[in-house]
Amino acid sequence: MVDTKSHEKALLKITTEFCKALISPPPPPKLIEQYFTPSSPRITEHGPPWANSRLPFLGKTFTGKEGCIKYFTVLSETLAMEMSEDSFPSEEGFIVSPTASGMVSVVGKGRFKSIKTGKGWDEQFIYRFSGFDEEGKIGHWEIWADPLSAWVAVGGDSGVDQDKELE
Repeated sequence: MVDTKSHEKALLKITTEFCKALISPPPPPKLIEQYFTPSSPRITEHGPPWANSRLPFLGKTFTGKEGCIKYFTVLSETLAMEMSEDSFPSEEGFIVSPTASGMVSVVGKGRFKSIKTGKGWDEQFIYRFSGFDEEGKIGHWEIWADPLSAWVAVGGDSGVDQDKELE
């Protein structure tokens, strides 16, 4: 039988360390290797598939180490992400469900900017981690963010003054 408390602590440890690593991330291959399962890790940034023309990282699941690296590549070609020490709550702000392979959720915040237009915005997002392996590494990282602000910022054809911040 699994010790629920130690399982919960292991899931909390890997997810809080991963979130802290995103503040000043190492190269994607190292990030994936360090925090994700070696067999078929997945990253899904939820959003409408029709938005792929401007936001090619939305609405699909990137699978495997190479797929996860591609997620970070496509994301960084589209958006710049700025996070600080207060982007994530303390461990008490992470929600851990240790049943089965476990699930951890957290609300974070950051500043994002379109590489193409330079438009930026502040937003909150939700991360959900699941599919942990026996070592506690992440199997699936899901992201829910603000695709409308990203769509407008990246598009450049919204009628919004390009030098103006999104509100």
